[in-house]
Amino acid sequence: MSTQTPKNKGFGQRGELLVAIQFALMIGFALLPVWHPGVSAALMADTAIMRTAAALALGLAALAFGGLGSHHIRDYLTPLPYPVDHSQLVQHGVYGIVRHPLYASLLFAGLAWTIYNLSLSHLAALVLCFLFFNYKAGKEEAWLTERHPEYADYAKRVRKFIPWVY
Repeated sequence: MSTQTPKNKGFGQRGELLVAIQFALMIGFALLPVWHPGVSAALMADTAIMRTAAALALGLAALAFGGLGSHHIRDYLTPLPYPVDHSQLVQHGVYGIVRHPLYASLLFAGLAWTIYNLSLSHLAALVLCFLFFNYKAGKEEAWLTERHPEYADYAKRVRKFIPWVY
């Protein structure tokens, strides 16, 4: 276990830049115009019930992952990916289903919006967000493994973002 924390090494050593990029991506996603070339009003009408049902299911999953994930790590929650000094490895509740439920929550919410609008622009942004969160989670997992050696076994048992898939 490392006893040195990077908190005195300057800006960016605990993932501050990653948090800034995350907020920029989230704002960009929200402001991105819906773009669905070739999608007719008739197709939108014909698929409205299916799109709404899928978006509601994904939205509820996003709320569950975000709410339960925040609840289970409430004593260790920080906007930075670097773990707080007093952190404990949480493996129960939603953390027994995915290792990064807060990131999964944002990805599920983005997928809900993308499906509801059949938006190719949002699909492209969602792929970018997925790649970013995968990178950010990797950095976080390296720090967590350093702090909690049992994290490696946990990571072998529990998927990163999507239960039983990835």
